[in-house]
Amino acid sequence: MPWSWWPGKWSLCPGPRGWDSDMASKVPRFDVPSRQDCLALMSAYGMLPNIREHSLLVGEVALHLGTALAEAGFDLHLDLIEAGALLHDLGKTACLGTTINHAEWGAQLVHDAGFPEVAQVVREHIILQPNGDLRPVREAEVVNYADKRVLHARVVPLTVRFADLVVRYGKSEQARRRIADLAKTARRLEAKLFAPIALKPVDLLQLNHTRREL
Repeated sequence: MPWSWWPGKWSLCPGPRGWDSDMASKVPRFDVPSRQDCLALMSAYGMLPNIREHSLLVGEVALHLGTALAEAGFDLHLDLIEAGALLHDLGKTACLGTTINHAEWGAQLVHDAGFPEVAQVVREHIILQPNGDLRPVREAEVVNYADKRVLHARVVPLTVRFADLVVRYGKSEQARRRIADLAKTARRLEAKLFAPIALKPVDLLQLNHTRREL
């Protein structure tokens, strides 16, 4: 049984579904994994097919937006954006039905695979964390926003994404307030990311028709 990480302590918990330690040990280690490396990690950690499909589309959205920002002069590493987006839910399969934070668990998996920079992007895909990076736009912000635009395996407006979150997770007043706060933050991030570029939020919907096939 593999070790899992949780803030402040190490503890044993069930490993990812479909976990194959031999397969995981063969995953190439680079500072930023290639697309194929990311797909290998998805397989090694038993990512469920629906989560994989969602992650692939988040990768498309993040890379499309990141490219537009880079072409506008922003200092962004597109390979880091794509890898962070593809792996943002690496820990989710193992965390289903538990109270474990899948962003933290996934970040630890990615870090242990040898990709600390990508791990930080994964860690921030739900809630952004100030880290002293003074650039006007960070890779983690692009991935965080891209994830907020993909409902299951379809690009949707923020309003649709957060309405779904309320239905699925808004079981208490506290939960609904938290979702409302996340929605407000996402709208501010959207305004920030799109203000300096010609691309508009609605344009991302076209990726539903042009997405890359594997």
